[in-house]
Amino acid sequence: MIQLDPYDPTWPMRFEAEAEHLRAALGALALRIEHVGSTAVPGLTAKPVIDIQVSTASLTPFEPLRKRLADAGYVHVPLGDFDRVYPFFQKPADWPCTHHLHLCERGGEQEARHLAFRDQLRATPALARQYVELKQRLAGLYHGETHESRERYSLAKSSFVEAVLADAMRRAR
Repeated sequence: MIQLDPYDPTWPMRFEAEAEHLRAALGALALRIEHVGSTAVPGLTAKPVIDIQVSTASLTPFEPLRKRLADAGYVHVPLGDFDRVYPFFQKPADWPCTHHLHLCERGGEQEARHLAFRDQLRATPALARQYVELKQRLAGLYHGETHESRERYSLAKSSFVEAVLADAMRRAR
């Protein structure tokens, strides 16, 4: 079963410590480092994994970014075509992970989507509660012991995420 923990007030501090580590590792390549995902929403039940989004000027060339992240303890997890717009890394290499990291281009669609979703949950407690209920239901359906199972858990949340994003974009206009 996917492990979901009650909100831990140390999650923001753990993010900040890791963000400092990443700033040192990536230097000027990291234009923006944000705490995203459920651990970035105060009060939200979440997998105890700190989700980080690092915005760069460009995802190409990819190898210098991958190498610096590897030196910082992150392993690239190839996701096929999605790697071109939102490459995924985890730390440590083996499950359970403590950190997930996504790269994106500053000002790009992926950067905006993930920040909008986080911000919408932060601003709307009722929506955050609905998201927790969905995650708890899905956690009982997926064992989480393999990358594929964890990916299916994430994909099962897609329609909720898309609805939240559609509402957030409507409000932003």
